[in-house]
Amino acid sequence: MNEFLEFVNSNLQITYILILSIFVGIEVIKSIPAVLHTPLMSGANALSGVVIVGAILVMLHSAPDDYLALSLGFIAVVLGIINVVGGFAVTNRMLRMFKKKK
Repeated sequence: MNEFLEFVNSNLQITYILILSIFVGIEVIKSIPAVLHTPLMSGANALSGVVIVGAILVMLHSAPDDYLALSLGFIAVVLGIINVVGGFAVTNRMLRMFKKKK
């Protein structure tokens, strides 16, 4: 826990940028109309794929005793995979709405 607090204290500006980007992202996503949801979901899936690859690379290059980097990388991989699978499920569901019923 002390390592995490030291990291936050030494990178305070990056922490502020991260918090600000979270709030800006929430505001941007709230104002998107439903018609644009499917193309944006595919873009989000692509970004989540990049996050997954980046997290795997960070985990590969971290030291075996650096539990903070390994645990954050693992959490990033899991959340990225959940986001990609959920995005494909939502996109598939929305595309089924536009198919003609027999």
